[in-house]
Amino acid sequence: MRAGLTEGSPNRHPGQGTACRRFFFSNAMLELIWLENEIEARSEQTRRTGLFERLSGAPPGAISDAGRMASPFGVILRPALECEVICPWPSWSYCPPTMPGLELEIASTDPGEPMWCWMKSGRAPAQWPPERRQPLEHPAGFREVTGVRIAGPELTPDSVTGTMARTGLIGLETAVEHRLELQFDRGSRGTTIDFRPALPLIVSA
Repeated sequence: MRAGLTEGSPNRHPGQGTACRRFFFSNAMLELIWLENEIEARSEQTRRTGLFERLSGAPPGAISDAGRMASPFGVILRPALECEVICPWPSWSYCPPTMPGLELEIASTDPGEPMWCWMKSGRAPAQWPPERRQPLEHPAGFREVTGVRIAGPELTPDSVTGTMARTGLIGLETAVEHRLELQFDRGSRGTTIDFRPALPLIVSA
């Protein structure tokens, strides 16, 4: 990849109607997801996730109740090692039978904010067992995600995204368009890569 990132193995999500490309770092994974099967994405199994609305970009399905374009982002959190496993927000369980072993707690959010998920069995890529290990070395030298900023239309104060911002987990910015900014290694290199307009993503390192 021209940005100096080493791609890991791609993945397909049977029954969910999506597929992805993946990039792994010591403490996080960047997953680029797209729709592959509209029927599966709008099925009874998957409908409640809102993935079709988030990924299709086709109005009116992509418009939230508040009149905002649906956020194309999702954030999956995991518990810290040796910490009590408690989902930090009210949620519903997503355990699709077509993907045995996948268990997510998904927050009931307005589509205008990111899709927040909790994976109690999640681990940092650097802690994965050898048989699941993915490439963590990148020509650009990126090693660890040290900052996340999410931009988009204004959200209500009690939104999950707003709560996560108040705890310091993410930065939050009000903007006309949705945008994700990832900082690597505390920005020690002083470099910035802007993937727009292909992706609403800016990377700094």
